[in-house]
Amino acid sequence: MTTTTPPAPHTGTAGPRHLKVCGARTRADLALLADHGATLAGLWYGIPGGPADLTLAQLAHLAAAARDQGIEPTLVTFLDDPARLAAAAASTGIRWIQLHAYQSPAVVRALRAALPDAVLLKVLHLQGAACLERPLIGAYQRAGTDLFLLDTATADGRVGSTGQRLDPAHVLALLPRLERPFLLAGGLTPDNHHAYRAVTAHPLYRGADIDTAARDTAGRFTAAAVTALARTWHREEQPA
Repeated sequence: MTTTTPPAPHTGTAGPRHLKVCGARTRADLALLADHGATLAGLWYGIPGGPADLTLAQLAHLAAAARDQGIEPTLVTFLDDPARLAAAAASTGIRWIQLHAYQSPAVVRALRAALPDAVLLKVLHLQGAACLERPLIGAYQRAGTDLFLLDTATADGRVGSTGQRLDPAHVLALLPRLERPFLLAGGLTPDNHHAYRAVTAHPLYRGADIDTAARDTAGRFTAAAVTALARTWHREEQPA
């Protein structure tokens, strides 16, 4: 089990690499993730109808459990109410907040003002070659985004934990627009890591965000799956 809390990211070319696994629902989930190489645990809050959506009380309980296990809890949300999110972060002690829908730069700016020490992740959605938030990337950066997370939006508009694979060529085409580090999501598995070598070699790459590939066919996290993901997407990608 890891015992080091991940530090805040840096905007320069050097920084920690992470394996974030999303959708933890129990203390046992968190223990498994921590024991097998994850550094960030995604806890869903404000994702209506999501299979791993938590109440505020559950979020607080699991955030504390994650810290006990030495893994950083990350609030993953579709909410666009900065006051509610700031209150949730303050009451649970969560520092990392992932805005996983179409929140505006104004929401990022308000969260940054309310939570100056938070680590703010803004998801950018790629639908084929098109980044849906492309015109807003500069505004997100100026508003206080610490990291971006690159993920898919399906043709029918679904976002988050879709298991749909990002095309590495589309990711590479977007990277010149970014001035902040990024995590990569979108159908990542241990077997397709090699296809993203040019992406993971980029100086702003900070790690992978996984959900589907960390689970078995019944939707449960498995030690074998998380270990394989950590080996291919995290441990081998540490800077020398």
